Amino acid sequence: MANILVTGADGQLGRELKELVAARRDRENIFFTDRKRLDISDKAAVKSFCSENHINTIINCAAYTAVDKAEEDAESADLINHIAVRNMAEIAKERGIGLVHISTDYVFDGKHYKPYTEEDRPSPTGVYGKTKLAGEEAILEVSPENSIIIRTSWVYSSYGNNFVKTMLRLGKEREKLGVIFDQIGTPTYAADLAAAILEILPKIDNSKPEIYHYSNEGAISWYDFAKEIMKMAKLSCQIDPIETWQYPTPAKRPHYSLLNKAKIKKDFDLSIPYWKDSLSHCLTKLGERK
Repeated sequence: MANILVTGADGQLGRELKELVAARRDRENIFFTDRKRLDISDKAAVKSFCSENHINTIINCAAYTAVDKAEEDAESADLINHIAVRNMAEIAKERGIGLVHISTDYVFDGKHYKPYTEEDRPSPTGVYGKTKLAGEEAILEVSPENSIIIRTSWVYSSYGNNFVKTMLRLGKEREKLGVIFDQIGTPTYAADLAAAILEILPKIDNSKPEIYHYSNEGAISWYDFAKEIMKMAKLSCQIDPIETWQYPTPAKRPHYSLLNKAKIKKDFDLSIPYWKDSLSHCLTKLGERK
């Protein structure tokens, strides 16, 4: 019987994992922890938890994801996105257990012209991306067996705060909105990523950490995403395209962050849903699909 530790269980991905696991009949012993139950920056606490509960796999969904706030709070971002990740990698190495770590498209600068592969060289522009890359590098350096890094992008779900729920709220409150059209990527429905993790988990068998990319299929801008949300929810709010400079933020966003998913599909025989289909599922779950 597998004993799995899931960190960041109060986040979007963690909560989707919990929901999927609850629906399974032959489920493993999975321990869902949040910041109150387990401080991942405390290596001794994590090590003790793994020992007491005979953990043989860690799925790290925890992260400092406040992209703009990180510009002024680099120490906290580094603690969670880098130092804590190194701690988990070292524990995994010492105990001979697997580690699945979730990373981000923000490790790239967005200046590419074709979908990023796992072999493309990272070049983050902000604190968030730099600390997430440092976490990746720590795992690669420590090199625990049966461990993978999954980079993802534009995550949303029926839980927490995200772009989809913000657009639904604003779409009901306003007659029109300006949404950025010159940032291109692909949304990731957290429920799809959660299902993918559970599917590939028993198939992981590698002597050194591997990096994979995962998002839904397709390529769009935030403007396209917002337009489709309004269309599916039948909201009359007008969406106008704006450029990035018209919506300044403390952290610089990548203009192009499409992820090439050929490797994860090939290695794990994985089928990935199209972004519109997943958006429809999420809106239906929220009761907003009209």
